[in-house]
Amino acid sequence: MSEETNNKIITVDCPTCHTAVEWLDKNEHRPFCSDRCRLIDLGAWASEDYKVPGKPATEWDMPDVPMGNDNNTLQ
Repeated sequence: MSEETNNKIITVDCPTCHTAVEWLDKNEHRPFCSDRCRLIDLGAWASEDYKVPGKPATEWDMPDVPMGNDNNTLQ
């Protein structure tokens, strides 16, 4: 890389409020501008406002592996 590329500061938009954010190691909230925006985004994932596309899982999609403290589980 050239020196010019190494000195260039990359900026991205905060996913929550769209404020310009410098992509620096010292920015502990990146890609967010603040802890508040980070928590808003986390809450949206937790409340399932964001979803990864795909078909819903059914019991037929689950592996036939015993779980818990059944007598059939390996110890």
